[in-house]
Amino acid sequence: MLPDADGLAEVLVDLAVPHEDINEVVRMGRRVTDDPELRHVLEASVEELLRDLGEIRGGVELPELDWPAGALHRCFPVYVFVAALPYTRAYHRERGVPEDVSRRTLADLGRNMAVHRRRYGLAGVQAPRWLVHHFRGELYQLGRLQFERARLGQRTGAALAAAGLDPGPGTLCLNLHIPDFLGPLSPRACDRSLALAAEFFARHYPEEKYRAGVCHSWLLDAQLKEHLPAESNIVRFQERFRIARVDEEPSDKEPVQFVFGDPELSIEALSRRTTVERAVGDHLRTGGHWYIGHGWFPL
Repeated sequence: MLPDADGLAEVLVDLAVPHEDINEVVRMGRRVTDDPELRHVLEASVEELLRDLGEIRGGVELPELDWPAGALHRCFPVYVFVAALPYTRAYHRERGVPEDVSRRTLADLGRNMAVHRRRYGLAGVQAPRWLVHHFRGELYQLGRLQFERARLGQRTGAALAAAGLDPGPGTLCLNLHIPDFLGPLSPRACDRSLALAAEFFARHYPEEKYRAGVCHSWLLDAQLKEHLPAESNIVRFQERFRIARVDEEPSDKEPVQFVFGDPELSIEALSRRTTVERAVGDHLRTGGHWYIGHGWFPL
């Protein structure tokens, strides 16, 4: 199910796994294939990941690894995704997904591991549940943004219906995501991504009609306009959306995580090097909070 050591190393390079992590992941791969318990969990995880491949399931829970905490536990999802990779690529080919789109989409595994290493200084996968969407054909990176085939939730769907748009809860939509380590979120880059998405999904998923683009993010907190220039990339990004609702509970760790790299940093430790850092940190230092906004625009 897993390639040999030489083949595994090459696959990890293709998936943009940080180079300093590759030797350790390859070394531990032999333990996974040689241990019956680990091999069983691997097989069960891949089977669950690939069940109804290509269908919109909105999240898949992989089996928990009952194994002591450590490097193998942190990296075990890598072996699940590598074992599933041939099936994911075959699905992409069946849909006619271009090779460069497939490669850049699945390279989010390496980006996720880079986030883990930046935060903890160790090899590991930061958010395995998030990567399930990529390897199931539910999400694609198209330029600066990622687009996830999804369905409107109850509250967002109701807000769209109230705004006079036909769709309601359960209607097909595209969830927008903003990956890290990919340059500025400029209006030009976003325009290009949206144009790429329109062409991509019309060509490769012609049977699916998406009525709205949706984003759930702290980037849609209107308070940011009080701290950032009107011409800033974040404010320009916000202006693309109509706000369906804003969470009532604060989500202060979200901007701290994405701006500073570690959600557990103390407010006093937040740097002030950039405009965004000053906006996020200064607002928290004055007793303010940040909230997740839920926005949409018609497609």
